[in-house]
Amino acid sequence: MSNKLFVGNLSFNTTENDLNDAFAAHGTVTETNLMMDRMTNRPRGFGFVTMSTAEEAQKAIAALNGAQLDGRALTVNVARPREERAPGSGGGGRREFGGGGGGGRRERY
Repeated sequence: MSNKLFVGNLSFNTTENDLNDAFAAHGTVTETNLMMDRMTNRPRGFGFVTMSTAEEAQKAIAALNGAQLDGRALTVNVARPREERAPGSGGGGRREFGGGGGGGRRERY
């Protein structure tokens, strides 16, 4: 089992320190990452916590999955490896403005 845990359903007010404090009660936390939106620089509502051992990670899952933090029931489980994406398949974008890079509307004069 891995030591890295996925933590979902986080409040947008939850900080990395809040996560660290919650998980430190169940073992040694070696790393905490709160995922942020690149465009708005606001939290995305999930993050990752790495515990020092797999046993501590299992204890944290048992104790915190479904527990309340900042008024939200946490989802805690073992983090899965990130899926590889095909080149050019990410990003989405706003196709109604012409599709490709640069986008935006052209103003008429």
